[in-house]
Amino acid sequence: MAINLDKPHRWKADIAASVDMFNDWFLKFAPQAYRDSRRGAVRDVRKAFRRTGDLTTIRSTTILEAPSILQVLRMATCPPLARDRLVGLAYTSKSFVQALESGRIPLRMKEDERRDHAARICQTITRMIDQDVAVWLERRTTANPTQRSRAATIIADRLCGAVSDPIIRNAQEKRQLDRLASYLTAKQYSHVQPAPAAPITAMKSGTFGFRVTVRAGTARTVNIPVDFVFQPHEASNGRLPVLIEAKSAGDFTNVNKRRKEEATKIRQLRETYGDNVQYLLFLCGYFDSGYLGYEAAEGIDWIWEHRIEDLDQLGL
Repeated sequence: MAINLDKPHRWKADIAASVDMFNDWFLKFAPQAYRDSRRGAVRDVRKAFRRTGDLTTIRSTTILEAPSILQVLRMATCPPLARDRLVGLAYTSKSFVQALESGRIPLRMKEDERRDHAARICQTITRMIDQDVAVWLERRTTANPTQRSRAATIIADRLCGAVSDPIIRNAQEKRQLDRLASYLTAKQYSHVQPAPAAPITAMKSGTFGFRVTVRAGTARTVNIPVDFVFQPHEASNGRLPVLIEAKSAGDFTNVNKRRKEEATKIRQLRETYGDNVQYLLFLCGYFDSGYLGYEAAEGIDWIWEHRIEDLDQLGL
């Protein structure tokens, strides 16, 4: 039974209500999410300061010993360096920089090659350090606590500014998943995380789980990540649980980027589990009629967060 995909006469009102809900959440909670992230960023910057002698000695050995500090160092330059810009200026590779910033050392590279790439990165960053922020460098003095604190805050703000969208998106996703869990918990469901090796159809009735991998595909097996799954109380043994993707958007511009991916997911799921797959989107924010029409044409239904009680139509 369709929930929202077959009711286009309601879409306009629902879009407006969803936008209002997202905006209300953003104004109330996004600043706090950003501040929380900034506190963590300040700690990361201070660690980078300690490892580099307050940015006075940026060496390849330091980066290879603590590769994740590279992201901090990119934000300490003037101007702050985007990852691709650093790759070009240092004549290194994007994969090498990405590996370092994720905290990994590219082990497939020879040791002398890693050192050479790291050295070029250090030379570039050292040459471009923002001395208006790290004022002690231009003055050739030792950083005092006030200068260090001020510089750490500025660099942390740059770091958070560069990743502000993911910060907000992660906070919103957590809130959406918590909302789903609370709604089902009130209906006597319990959180029982499915075992990674167990088939998803073995999930017990009356339970839900977060961020589950569902195996699908016929020609070849693919692992499909799903944000939230639950098995209704009256579900028969061996039934595929309800699969839900939590989606939020702060503007209408970028909502269409992943819709083809969602269409691919449901096709793979249907190939494996049949046409009765219940794969739903949990929407909050800026989703226009173009996006909704595309999902409806693919047979993908959705629940609006501002009307979460539509979940009851699934036979909870």
